Amino acid sequence: MSIHINANIGDIASTVLMPGDPLRAQFIADHYLTDVRKVSHTRNILFFTGTYNQTRITIGASGMGCPSIGIYSYELYTEFNVNSIIRIGTCGSYTTELRFYDLINVKAAASESTFAKNAWGYEEELQECQGTVFEAINKVATAFNTPLRIGNIHSTDVFYSKQPGTPPLAIKHNCSAVEMESFALFANARFLNKNAACLLTVTDIIPTHERLSATEREQALRPMMQLALETACIL
Repeated sequence: MSIHINANIGDIASTVLMPGDPLRAQFIADHYLTDVRKVSHTRNILFFTGTYNQTRITIGASGMGCPSIGIYSYELYTEFNVNSIIRIGTCGSYTTELRFYDLINVKAAASESTFAKNAWGYEEELQECQGTVFEAINKVATAFNTPLRIGNIHSTDVFYSKQPGTPPLAIKHNCSAVEMESFALFANARFLNKNAACLLTVTDIIPTHERLSATEREQALRPMMQLALETACIL
């Protein structure tokens, strides 16, 4: 029995979109889903299930960091028969070649985190997306003429650091951007033989210290939300 998600069996769809922020989950539910209802609110980590283009979808928050998404994704996969999770989040670019609003379909996540090793015995510092969702996202992006970048990203355990510049791990694995969750999601899906993907919107340019405002972010994330929702319809 799940101790972090208080939904009933059957309340959660087979495909879940996971922003980090509970209020972003509510925003998506309010603006894109019909026949929607809140199905979990434990610790104010909100989950909503509704319909988008005749497809039943759940939107649920992951919280921040590998430990948090590690808990929620594991319980979704094992307790609620979820087959596919698409993380939809923001990221900071390590390079000025990426610009605000760019969308990244993550191929693999590199991390200094010990999550994969301690949980499942995976020694690799790079965890790949799992299953068919990555290619489904590419297919939908092409159909809707949505510009999409593909590449590796850095899933860091550290938001603030005394070390400036791009970390050596990110350089080693050619990571163009940084976030905090995908590594654990991919590791869980790998162990459980489930589908996992990650879509990110660039909201910070680290070398120039530029970042979008809260208001700008709300509009910036809509293309990512729509791409993820449309992808969920073909899974």
